[in-house]
Amino acid sequence: MASHWLFAIAMALATPVAQAGDKTQDEREILRVEAALCRAFETGDVAALRDGLDERFTLTDSSGKVTNLAEVERGDPSYDVFRNHGQSIRLYGDAALVTGITSIEGRSGGQAFAADFRFTDTWVRVDGRWKMAASHASRLPAAKP
Repeated sequence: MASHWLFAIAMALATPVAQAGDKTQDEREILRVEAALCRAFETGDVAALRDGLDERFTLTDSSGKVTNLAEVERGDPSYDVFRNHGQSIRLYGDAALVTGITSIEGRSGGQAFAADFRFTDTWVRVDGRWKMAASHASRLPAAKP
Protein backbone atom coordinates (compact mmCIF):
# COMPACT_ATOMS: atom_id res chain seq x y z
CA MET A 1 0.00 0.00 0.00
CA ALA A 2 1.35 3.40 -0.93
CA SER A 3 0.52 4.70 2.54
CA HIS A 4 3.42 2.70 3.98
CA TRP A 5 6.02 5.06 2.59
CA LEU A 6 4.46 7.97 4.17
CA PHE A 7 5.68 9.24 6.79
CA ALA A 8 7.49 11.29 6.59
CA ILE A 9 7.41 13.03 5.12
CA ALA A 10 6.17 15.33 7.19
CA MET A 11 6.71 19.07 5.07
CA ALA A 12 5.86 22.65 4.56
CA LEU A 13 6.75 26.20 4.19
CA ALA A 14 10.00 26.56 6.09
CA THR A 15 10.93 29.98 7.38
CA PRO A 16 14.16 31.42 8.68
CA VAL A 17 15.07 30.12 12.13
CA ALA A 18 16.86 31.49 15.15
CA GLN A 19 20.58 31.31 15.77
CA ALA A 20 22.10 27.81 15.98
CA GLY A 21 22.85 28.15 19.70
CA ASP A 22 19.22 28.64 20.73
CA LYS A 23 18.11 25.02 21.12
CA THR A 24 14.68 25.87 22.49
CA GLN A 25 13.92 28.07 19.47
CA ASP A 26 15.30 25.42 17.07
CA GLU A 27 13.12 22.74 18.66
CA ARG A 28 10.03 24.95 18.39
CA GLU A 29 10.84 25.75 14.75
CA ILE A 30 11.33 22.09 13.80
CA LEU A 31 8.01 21.16 15.44
CA ARG A 32 6.30 24.06 13.65
CA VAL A 33 7.69 22.98 10.27
CA GLU A 34 6.76 19.32 10.92
CA ALA A 35 3.17 20.35 11.72
CA ALA A 36 3.04 22.46 8.56
CA LEU A 37 4.29 19.50 6.53
CA CYS A 38 1.55 17.32 7.97
CA ARG A 39 -1.00 19.94 6.86
CA ALA A 40 0.60 19.94 3.40
CA PHE A 41 0.08 16.16 3.18
CA GLU A 42 -3.57 16.56 4.19
CA THR A 43 -4.20 19.25 1.58
CA GLY A 44 -2.00 17.75 -1.15
CA ASP A 45 0.15 20.90 -1.26
CA VAL A 46 3.09 19.58 -3.29
CA ALA A 47 4.72 23.02 -3.52
CA ALA A 48 4.83 23.30 0.27
CA LEU A 49 6.23 19.78 0.54
CA ARG A 50 8.87 20.53 -2.09
CA ASP A 51 9.83 23.67 -0.17
CA GLY A 52 10.14 21.87 3.18
CA LEU A 53 12.20 18.93 1.94
CA ASP A 54 15.87 18.95 1.11
CA GLU A 55 16.31 18.50 -2.66
CA ARG A 56 17.91 15.07 -2.00
CA PHE A 57 15.18 13.94 0.44
CA THR A 58 14.53 10.20 0.73
CA LEU A 59 11.95 8.19 2.63
CA THR A 60 12.46 4.57 3.58
CA ASP A 61 8.99 3.12 4.04
CA SER A 62 7.87 0.27 6.28
CA SER A 63 8.48 -2.28 3.51
CA GLY A 64 12.07 -1.07 2.98
CA LYS A 65 11.34 0.75 -0.28
CA VAL A 66 13.23 4.02 -0.74
CA THR A 67 11.17 6.79 -2.30
CA ASN A 68 11.34 10.54 -2.84
CA LEU A 69 9.08 13.50 -3.56
CA ALA A 70 8.03 12.08 -6.95
CA GLU A 71 5.92 9.52 -5.06
CA VAL A 72 4.04 12.33 -3.31
CA GLU A 73 3.38 14.24 -6.51
CA ARG A 74 1.18 11.42 -7.84
CA GLY A 75 -1.57 12.32 -5.36
CA ASP A 76 -2.23 8.74 -4.29
CA PRO A 77 -2.63 8.19 -1.44
CA SER A 78 -4.74 11.14 -0.31
CA TYR A 79 -5.13 12.00 3.37
CA ASP A 80 -7.96 13.09 5.60
CA VAL A 81 -5.73 12.89 8.70
CA PHE A 82 -1.94 13.22 8.86
CA ARG A 83 -0.79 14.04 12.41
CA ASN A 84 2.48 13.65 14.29
CA HIS A 85 2.51 13.19 18.06
CA GLY A 86 4.81 12.08 20.84
CA GLN A 87 7.84 13.70 19.21
CA SER A 88 11.29 13.77 20.76
CA ILE A 89 14.01 16.01 19.30
CA ARG A 90 17.80 15.69 19.51
CA LEU A 91 19.82 18.60 18.14
CA TYR A 92 23.36 18.28 16.75
CA GLY A 93 24.33 21.78 15.60
CA ASP A 94 22.85 22.17 12.11
CA ALA A 95 21.28 18.69 12.19
CA ALA A 96 18.47 17.20 14.23
CA LEU A 97 16.74 13.86 14.71
CA VAL A 98 13.03 13.75 15.45
CA THR A 99 11.28 10.56 16.51
CA GLY A 100 7.56 10.10 17.11
CA ILE A 101 4.37 8.62 15.78
CA THR A 102 2.39 9.64 12.70
CA SER A 103 -1.32 8.78 12.60
CA ILE A 104 -2.91 8.79 9.16
CA GLU A 105 -6.28 8.16 7.55
CA GLY A 106 -7.11 8.42 3.89
CA ARG A 107 -7.58 6.58 0.62
CA SER A 108 -5.16 4.73 -1.65
CA GLY A 109 -6.19 3.07 -4.89
CA GLY A 110 -9.81 3.79 -3.95
CA GLN A 111 -9.50 1.92 -0.64
CA ALA A 112 -9.81 3.56 2.78
CA PHE A 113 -6.97 3.07 5.27
CA ALA A 114 -5.93 4.14 8.74
CA ALA A 115 -2.60 3.39 10.38
CA ASP A 116 0.01 4.57 12.85
CA PHE A 117 3.73 4.72 12.00
CA ARG A 118 6.75 5.19 14.23
CA PHE A 119 9.11 7.55 12.43
CA THR A 120 12.61 8.93 12.53
CA ASP A 121 13.17 12.17 10.62
CA THR A 122 16.58 13.67 9.88
CA TRP A 123 16.62 17.46 9.63
CA VAL A 124 19.40 19.76 8.38
CA ARG A 125 19.70 23.52 8.51
CA VAL A 126 20.22 24.78 4.94
CA ASP A 127 20.70 28.51 4.36
CA GLY A 128 19.18 29.26 7.78
CA ARG A 129 16.08 27.06 7.27
CA TRP A 130 15.30 23.61 8.65
CA LYS A 131 14.69 21.07 5.87
CA MET A 132 13.86 17.39 6.17
CA ALA A 133 16.64 15.36 4.53
CA ALA A 134 15.49 11.80 5.25
CA SER A 135 12.75 9.87 6.97
CA HIS A 136 12.09 6.28 7.96
CA ALA A 137 8.67 4.94 8.91
CA SER A 138 7.69 1.62 10.47
CA ARG A 139 4.04 0.64 10.63
CA LEU A 140 2.80 -0.07 14.13
CA PRO A 141 0.47 -3.01 14.80
CA ALA A 142 -3.21 -2.08 14.88
CA ALA A 143 -4.54 -1.44 18.36
CA LYS A 144 -6.49 -4.35 19.79
CA PRO A 145 -10.14 -3.62 20.62
